[in-house]
Amino acid sequence: VQLQASGGGLVQAGGSLRLSCAASGRTFSSYAMGWFRQAPGKEREFVAAISWGGTNTYYADSVKGRFYISRGNAKKMVYLRINSLKPEDTAVYHCAAATSLTVVAGSYHSWGQGTQVTVSS
Repeated sequence: VQLQASGGGLVQAGGSLRLSCAASGRTFSSYAMGWFRQAPGKEREFVAAISWGGTNTYYADSVKGRFYISRGNAKKMVYLRINSLKPEDTAVYHCAAATSLTVVAGSYHSWGQGTQVTVSS
């Protein structure tokens, strides 16, 4: 599956964004999907994941209550709604596909190129 993330931008603290991840390939609906982020000089960090059917989700503790992951299998899309943005949310956000729901980056086999989110204080 090929993935392309979009929707990033420059936002003031407290603002919101919706990131989108478009997938191609016939097997999209069978994959769990995740979002990860990487800030400059930092390691890649798990953000959120959703099961293939959308019934189960995982969130990093740092984003619980502010970030919401969803998917539309008919449209082959995954979304990440980000509310109450903080400067520490600044990072490149990547979407990724895995065969099962997991927070482990190494278990994701397909990655999108990322979209930049910059939060100004």
